This record gives sequence, structure tokens and C-alpha cells, in this order.
Amino acid sequence: MITVIQQGFFTTVQDEGRWGYQAYGLPTAGMMDRQAGRTANLLAGNALQAAVLEMTSMGAAFRFDEEQLVAVAGADMQVKVNGVSVPNWSAFVVPKNGEVRFAAAVTGYRAYMAVRGGVDVPLVLGSRSTCVKAGIGGYQGRTLRQGDVLAVGQAGEEAGRARTLPHEYVPAYGGKVSVRVILGPQQDMFADEAIATFFTKAYTVTKQADRIGYRLTGPRILPVSTADIISDAVYQGAVQIATNGMPFIMMADHQTTGGFAKIGYVLRSDLPKVAQTKTGDSIRFCRVSEAEAIAALKDEQQMFASIAAAVNG
Repeated sequence: MITVIQQGFFTTVQDEGRWGYQAYGLPTAGMMDRQAGRTANLLAGNALQAAVLEMTSMGAAFRFDEEQLVAVAGADMQVKVNGVSVPNWSAFVVPKNGEVRFAAAVTGYRAYMAVRGGVDVPLVLGSRSTCVKAGIGGYQGRTLRQGDVLAVGQAGEEAGRARTLPHEYVPAYGGKVSVRVILGPQQDMFADEAIATFFTKAYTVTKQADRIGYRLTGPRILPVSTADIISDAVYQGAVQIATNGMPFIMMADHQTTGGFAKIGYVLRSDLPKVAQTKTGDSIRFCRVSEAEAIAALKDEQQMFASIAAAVNG
């Protein structure tokens, strides 16, 4: 069992997401930073889809009633085991009755903790992810609170071990990021000058940035007539342009339909970069073709295969 002794700012149980129910108005939820969450699972010796704990901005603290292999990845929240610092992007053994504590994020914004066997909460529509907006999944459909007790799933027969992710696979977090975007589906509602502005200017993350979406501020992107459309489907990474001309990037808990024009979509492999930004950080958009987007997906798949080989080798 894992007992929450400090809840942190916004700590939830997440996995790969709840897919197949967007047509019924249910967000996918899941890890905001899929790269960090998956890597934590690989370090812990878990399957990629195992449930992890996602912490935002300010970390939580946990007590383990038995010896347990734990892995951390993502934002550097200065994790300590019984008061002793351990490196980020690593797996380590927590002794019986040991405490793991996370502090405020020094770099990045979201950190992930995986335990060997995964966090064992009930499956809801095929996923253990928390969707606080809908009040389902995870632990009672909400963020974790002090005193909550979580079970650990059954691990495989192979023994886990302490290990550290090779440096070449550790992403760099900073106040300025560039993300790739494929245009569409309503790019024809914007003049060439507006599209040029979108791809050449920097935008700043506002305080309205959470698991639902990131509202940005910067040079206005004005449509030819109006940004309003008949509501249609929305997917993670969609960049809607609101009536004020500002971009809004849809994230894991986004609504499933929207009535603003979508100038483009951030590549899914680049959404972890967005998830690790915070208020005041800068985002630039880089235009790519469909072929380049497909190549980026293949590169991401190869990266996870390489990480798995590295941590298991």
C-alpha cells in the first residue's frame, strides 16, 4: 500500500488514457507528458500502460508499507527517500515504511512516479486515468488528498532493479519551446498574413493553462471573417483560435467538440513539451507537412523502443 502523507498541488492517477468514448462526450484524460510517464514505467519494469502518479508544479509525499521499486521522471521536483536525495529519471528501492517526498518543480512542470506493478485502482471504461472534470477514474475520480491509501498492482516474475536513464534520452526543459504543427482543418479561414504570424511569432503561456488546455497570449491571429464554426470534433493538440485572436491548445482533458476554428494541430509527440511549460513560458509553432508528421510519429515509436532497450540492457 501507498499512503499519501502530502497531497501536492494537483496529484492524480493517470495511464495511457481512456480511448474510444469521445463520441459520447468523454475526454480521453491520461498522462499529460506521455514521454515522461512512459519512461517512468519502463524504468520501473512496467508495461507502458501501467497507471502512474502525475504531480503538477508542487510534488506530493508518500509512505510505503513494504519495500518497493519506484521510478521518477519528468519535472525535477528534487525527490528524496527518507531525506536522502535520489536522481530524477531513475528507479530506486524504497525500504519498508520508507517515505518518498517531492518538492516544487525546479525545471519542468509535471513529474511522474511509477511503482513496480503499477498503481492499482479500478478500471473505468478500460482505463485507470483520472478525469476530474467528469469525476471518474483514478482514485474516486478526484485529485489525491492527504490520508488516501493506494494499492500496488501485481508485478511480473522478473525482479526489478535500480537504474538510471541514459543521459541522451533525458529531455531538456526550459522557458522557451518550439512545437511542430500540421495545418488544418480550418486553415482556409485565415489569410496568409495571419498564418505567417502564427508561425513566426512567440506566444506566452497564461495562467489559464491546465489539463484541459493552454491559453496563450501574443500577436493576434485574425480570421478572414469570423473564428466561429459549427461545432465539430476536437482532438488533443488542436489549436483553436478564439474570438480575441489568441491560440488555445487542447490537452488531455479537453472537451470533445468545439466551435472555434482550428488553425492546426500540435504533433502528439510534441505535446509533452507543452505539458512541461508553465505560466510565463514561451511557445513557438513550427509548420510541418503530413509526411513530416508521420515521420515524427515513427521517430517517437523508435525512441521508446530505444529507451526500453537501454534500461533493460
